[in-house]
Amino acid sequence: MFIDYAKITVSSGKGGNGAKSFRREKYVAAGGPDGGDGGKGGDVFFVVDKNCSTLSDFRYRKVFKADNGKNGSGTNSYGAKGDDLIINVPLGTIVRDAQTNKIVLDLTKNNQKELIIKGGRGGKGNAHFATPTRQVPNFAQEGEPGIEKELILELKLLADVGLIGYPNVGKSTIISIMTEARPKIANYHFTTLEPCLGVVKSDIGKSFVIADIPGVIEGASEGVGLGYKFLRHIERTRLLVHVVDISGSEGRDPIKDFDVINNELVKYSEKLSKRKQIIAANKMDILQDKKKYEEFKTKMGKRGYEVYPISAATNKGLTELFNRVAVLLDEIPVEEMEKVDKIVYKLETADFSQWEIIKTDKGYEVVGPGINKLLSKVNFAEDESLKYFQRMINRMGIEDELVRMNIPEGTMIKVGTWEFEFFE
Repeated sequence: MFIDYAKITVSSGKGGNGAKSFRREKYVAAGGPDGGDGGKGGDVFFVVDKNCSTLSDFRYRKVFKADNGKNGSGTNSYGAKGDDLIINVPLGTIVRDAQTNKIVLDLTKNNQKELIIKGGRGGKGNAHFATPTRQVPNFAQEGEPGIEKELILELKLLADVGLIGYPNVGKSTIISIMTEARPKIANYHFTTLEPCLGVVKSDIGKSFVIADIPGVIEGASEGVGLGYKFLRHIERTRLLVHVVDISGSEGRDPIKDFDVINNELVKYSEKLSKRKQIIAANKMDILQDKKKYEEFKTKMGKRGYEVYPISAATNKGLTELFNRVAVLLDEIPVEEMEKVDKIVYKLETADFSQWEIIKTDKGYEVVGPGINKLLSKVNFAEDESLKYFQRMINRMGIEDELVRMNIPEGTMIKVGTWEFEFFE
């Protein structure tokens, strides 16, 4: 099954806790603190894997987590770094922040490796907190928590040429003849339920990748039929081959069909609508009145389109068509297409400097990423750690804000799971 969309949750590793330890050796009368730092939590990377062709691996597994860093220990021993999480995806995968829908990664190169979420930093051991006036620090920092994000993965096929056209006009037959691809083919609409890629080798020695893009009909840009979920695959192609049924075997008008599909391309993407197109007039073998082809070719020629008569059923005209495709591809730079999706945003994560004071039924509460990070470093059971907490509250401006808000002394202030009475 071809899977081109997935929603997953990824988490970086938590940093290991710093150690609270003191040097205890024979003949060492005043051994100082020797608690080592905790190890950094594992990072999360996306890697392009040439052996992956779909996002089917994400159909059943939705949650991915990097390893946590190991805790520090005595004798200034640092904890080990948590193992990084490597997520393998196929070439052409786009990663979006599910919350903002912004693109954070665009993976367009083989073996490309990109960091998306950093692991939490390890906490400092008590050896870091020794000063001339505090020679026995009886506390250490906890490691920073990892970051959890919900991400959307989208796969855009990387093909040089896209075959577009109404269902049942012969696209799948064309790709089966010209490549080693074997799409399911039958004489009814929407036979092709998933994009199909193949490699064409032209008579002039040029090879290129071609994709049969199914489901583009009227209303496709708004989700009608199968079109909306497959229109994204056309975006990366350099050239479009627009296949029409010139015979009108189903009572269709090839010019009207051509206009309808191009109108859908305009609605979906203005840039896509300006992509170079040539027309393959298929089913010439069953066309009764050859004048219809000449009229069609003349009208399309006046619009600036090249028209090639073909018969996929009898394999006529395909060589000439794809020799021309090979020539046109030489005229369209690959670099030009690589700029299409080069809009990559940083993944939005918590700003650890942010905090706010909110009114509650019992008093006030300090909330936000900044206060959460501070709490992760404090051991309220230790006096030295509690003093550190009080100093940081002042440095962050929280006490000044409580005073500015004219909060009466004795009011309960909640910070995390702890509650304090406020006194200026």
